[in-house]
Amino acid sequence: MTRPNFKLSSIAALILGAASPALAQDNICGGAGNGGIWVGGDEAASDITAADTYREQMALVVGGNEYVSLFNVTAPTDVRIEAAGRGSGDTIIDLLDNSGNLILSDDDSGGNAASRAETSLQAGTYCMSLRSYDGGPMTAFVRIGRQEHEALTDGISDAPGGTSGSCSQATPFGPLGTSVSASVNDTPFWSFTLDAIMPVTITAENETADPVITLYGPDEEYIAENDDFDGLNSRLDISEPLIPGTYCLGVSALNDDSAPITISIDRYDPVEALQSLYARGEIAPPLDGSVAVTDLGQLQSRMRQDVPVGTDVTWFSLDFESAGLLVVEAIGSGGTDPWLVVFDDLGREIGQNDDYGDGLDSLIMARLQEGTYIIGVRQFEGGQGFVRLLAERYVRAE
Repeated sequence: MTRPNFKLSSIAALILGAASPALAQDNICGGAGNGGIWVGGDEAASDITAADTYREQMALVVGGNEYVSLFNVTAPTDVRIEAAGRGSGDTIIDLLDNSGNLILSDDDSGGNAASRAETSLQAGTYCMSLRSYDGGPMTAFVRIGRQEHEALTDGISDAPGGTSGSCSQATPFGPLGTSVSASVNDTPFWSFTLDAIMPVTITAENETADPVITLYGPDEEYIAENDDFDGLNSRLDISEPLIPGTYCLGVSALNDDSAPITISIDRYDPVEALQSLYARGEIAPPLDGSVAVTDLGQLQSRMRQDVPVGTDVTWFSLDFESAGLLVVEAIGSGGTDPWLVVFDDLGREIGQNDDYGDGLDSLIMARLQEGTYIIGVRQFEGGQGFVRLLAERYVRAE
């Protein structure tokens, strides 16, 4: 992918804008947008529906944290959301609505480790959350605009492994609730028919292939796209019911066009979708017993726990009796590669980390107030193993 050729004056303006950002103060995107930055510099200039051109920011991601861009649409609008890391930066983007619900997530659909998503949005306020794939520091450019505006990235269709052909060549999928398996070389498009109004969930699985899926409507209009929803696998949760008709699913592979990809299409189940978010650590579980959370009690100074973990998150909670600094480490054994996330009891993310320093272990440090905090730990990729979870509390010297 060819990176954009920014003039020095443009970069200077972006840096100056980042130095004195227009921060959001309200409970935007369920709290995920608090402290976010309006992509146009202020709320009025961040209306993508009325914008004369795209809006752009330079984003600095440090310490495993996320950079959040805010924007509005004031009428139903087809938007394009992109992020391209500088140098070897590998971006991941999430799009949230004003209630904090995840609309889509993307890793590599921009081509060459850049992120890109095109979707139709109803009027409202939205948050685009940017993070680094490996949890390390990264500088990236963020661009949000309408689909007719100039793109920042090449896009998946121009990248190696892009889907070729058209929906007119689609292979019938079969009954909903079943699965099929084929390589992109054999079957780049599938078709399926809805006889009644219905929300759907579509998954594409084989991390060797690194699949990307794109859903088109009865008139081949673009509906949604996803890459890397769960590891390198892809998933679309279309919670808004689709009208009856024949739909087309485009499948591409970023790594291997000859590897078989298992496609599943079924009715969208909001309970299953929520459990999937808990299992991946995308959101914090409630402390009501509906999800297993081990209570570690009050953290006085230091506690240690050996945890068998897999690709689903194992959850813990601990209590802070007064303000202090929390340090949490996940130390792998053997070939394990632990991943960590910390939330407060209201579900606001405190920090997330995969690889700290030069190794595969994870670490999060955060200043916290009195309260209950939720810690999630899992294997970054497939496999099972033991992780040593260490939590320490430090208080200010008197």
